[in-house]
Amino acid sequence: MKPIRVIVAGAKGRMGSEVIRLIQREEGLELAAAVSRSGVGEDIGEAIGIGTFGVPIRATLAEVLDRVEADVLVDFTVPASVEHHMELTLEAGIRPVVGTSGLDEAMVEQWSERFQLRGLGGIIAPNFAIGAVLMMMFAARAARYLPHVEIIEMHHDRKLDAPSGTAVKTAEMISQVRPELKQGHPDETETWDGARGAYKNGFRVHSVRLPGLVAHQEVLMGGPGQLLSIRHDSLNRESFMPGVKLAVEKVMELNGLVYGLENLLEG
Repeated sequence: MKPIRVIVAGAKGRMGSEVIRLIQREEGLELAAAVSRSGVGEDIGEAIGIGTFGVPIRATLAEVLDRVEADVLVDFTVPASVEHHMELTLEAGIRPVVGTSGLDEAMVEQWSERFQLRGLGGIIAPNFAIGAVLMMMFAARAARYLPHVEIIEMHHDRKLDAPSGTAVKTAEMISQVRPELKQGHPDETETWDGARGAYKNGFRVHSVRLPGLVAHQEVLMGGPGQLLSIRHDSLNRESFMPGVKLAVEKVMELNGLVYGLENLLEG
């Protein structure tokens, strides 16, 4: 079988460079192009310290699409760029795998019908760590029986969005199986605004940003005389690569957009 040819957008970023390393070691994947706003013209392998790759960094996806043939776009950029990139991939017949943070289910609904009519697959995933996806699935299942919930997500201090895409997705999954239930004392007050966290369908979501963290989330569920804690920790960005590889392979079989890696897991 021919390798899947992949364009990486955000190729010099923390996640993008890890995807380049993934492609380097996987026989079934081939780097078609690297897109980044910095280092234009440099060899991407040399730019991220893994040796000469033979693929120069290009400034825009539009420029790349005029030069190469590709099957999949892996996008770890920013939400504004993603919308433009989705339009370009749709026109070019390239399947997007998007891990850019700050996106949600509304964006999938906006694009899903167009991709389906085109006969083109795509994946938007708030988190590619398979353990984190299982954490979300377990939390949604547990919320049926323990509806008093709080989410605490913790990330590095360079992260732009709060709450994280993973926390947003977790909250959405819980809300689908749990009727709105306002928690805490009915007369509670916040001495400091925001002390109780963001409000979502009756429960609270808390965001922590500190240097030294990567990506961590804990879902706490309380009941009479008990506490259930479901937690996942990504200790480095390599933890996301098995999920990226799975998404790149599975997107070739899809017709339409999928939101969340849990939709690709068996069972």
